[in-house]
Amino acid sequence: MRWEELDQEPCSVARALAVVGDRWTLIILRDCFLGVRRFDQFESRLGITRHVLTDRLKKLVENDVLTKVPYQEKPLREEYRLTEKGLALHPVIMSLVHWGNTYMTDERGVPLVHIHKTCGHRMAPVTTCSKCGEEVTARDVRVEVGPNWGRTARDLIPNRASGQQTK
Repeated sequence: MRWEELDQEPCSVARALAVVGDRWTLIILRDCFLGVRRFDQFESRLGITRHVLTDRLKKLVENDVLTKVPYQEKPLREEYRLTEKGLALHPVIMSLVHWGNTYMTDERGVPLVHIHKTCGHRMAPVTTCSKCGEEVTARDVRVEVGPNWGRTARDLIPNRASGQQTK
């Protein structure tokens, strides 16, 4: 599997990583969710080179994760805003935050606390079933091949690729 061909893989994780799968892109998205919108803000906050920042922002715009919105006409200045597709990455970012808060903190504890605006309490992301509402963990999920993918996707499930069945 070649990095530049990830978007062609029969795997939704690979296709997603083709857009958001490098460290700078995830950090840029983190900052977007924290309210950063302007190129110079990203540059100064992240210490990233202009070339790399330009490349990552361009890719996010091309993939409709961010959109450029003018905030000044003369000279034209634009800021970057999350699109609906970009906002849909919020659970991904929150899951990474939760994992980092659980496994990567030191004696100072969590660096940022997330508060649910409606109830005012500290919160952690929880995955629930979209049908029954029950909380779901990795052990509660079975993976099956999508109806239009056949053998190409079937090979992604290791015990199915060798002809074995899961229980």
